[in-house]
Amino acid sequence: MSSPQIPKQHKACVYDNPGTLSVKVQQVDTPAPGPGEVLVNLTHSGVCHSDFGIMMNSWRGLPYPTQPGQVGGHEGVGSIVALGPGAERYNLSVGQRVGIKWLSEICNNCGPCLEGMDGVCSNAKISGYYTPGTYQQYVVGPADYVTPIPDALSSEDAAPMLCAGVTTYAALRKSNARAGQWVVISGAGGGLGHIACQLAKNGFGYRVIGVDAGEKKDLAMRSGCDHFLNIFDYKEDAAIGDAVKQLTGGNGAKAVIVCTANNRAYAQGMLMLSFGGHLVCVGMPEGDSVPIANSHPQYLVGHGLTITSTAVGNRQEAIETLEWAARGVVHTSFVTKKMEDLQDVFKEMEQGKLQGRVVLDLS
Repeated sequence: MSSPQIPKQHKACVYDNPGTLSVKVQQVDTPAPGPGEVLVNLTHSGVCHSDFGIMMNSWRGLPYPTQPGQVGGHEGVGSIVALGPGAERYNLSVGQRVGIKWLSEICNNCGPCLEGMDGVCSNAKISGYYTPGTYQQYVVGPADYVTPIPDALSSEDAAPMLCAGVTTYAALRKSNARAGQWVVISGAGGGLGHIACQLAKNGFGYRVIGVDAGEKKDLAMRSGCDHFLNIFDYKEDAAIGDAVKQLTGGNGAKAVIVCTANNRAYAQGMLMLSFGGHLVCVGMPEGDSVPIANSHPQYLVGHGLTITSTAVGNRQEAIETLEWAARGVVHTSFVTKKMEDLQDVFKEMEQGKLQGRVVLDLS
């Protein structure tokens, strides 16, 4: 296949004033792929709450503030339009669809990488923070870390799977729950949560309790929840913990997957667990880091509880997630917006109004 015409410049959404909710669409130079890299013409990108945190400089754990002019985004899908020197040895070709994930690149050589723990690579580069992200029409990626997109999966459906999908898939694998057991998805109507509900129910065979704001009940139930609890019906953490135990025959859930970026959700999750249960940390609260409440050693030891986490899945888990999506196990509930709508999307996100996911059409 011959290479398509590549423009010298293209459209991108940039954070022009990090620390504030401000996005501008402007022309940027189109990069050329270096050794071992590919140039991808992106057609779609999912919008993730993590991007909002990076734009607002509200994640205290990041090593330095987001710089003005940063192109955000990390759920990009498009077609390869150029191969850099040596990239052909990774069995990639011009015209092939690939995805760009939260981590745009890993070192492949540190301890975590050697054990398949991509998410905590010692030298990882974050797409949309360390490198130019996927809210643009062209992006460069390493040939050994872009993810092939199955033919049966549309680019719109594939985009959210590259972060929300693979992250929740990896979290559920870490939950230690078995088919038929109860699992709570906290933030069940959100971008990650509604995907986690489907994977938990349709893929892993769990019985699912969704927890979120009442207006998100319909989406959570459509996504596979057996029961739904409105977070605003419970003033005390212990009360919602008791509600989960009543729904599960008095024991509690074998796992709680916290998909929402909320410290209180973690505190509540501890009280929802059955003996031997796992709390899986996924959502990243903004602001100063605080310990998980209700997790004192006596309680953990007395109930045999485990707190674990996942940043994102590894390369193999990304491939498996996309395969599940291609087979219809999971489908993202999304609306499609234009690049020029991104600022308004972030405003809705800030107000907690978004249900499901937003996918940007980058054409």
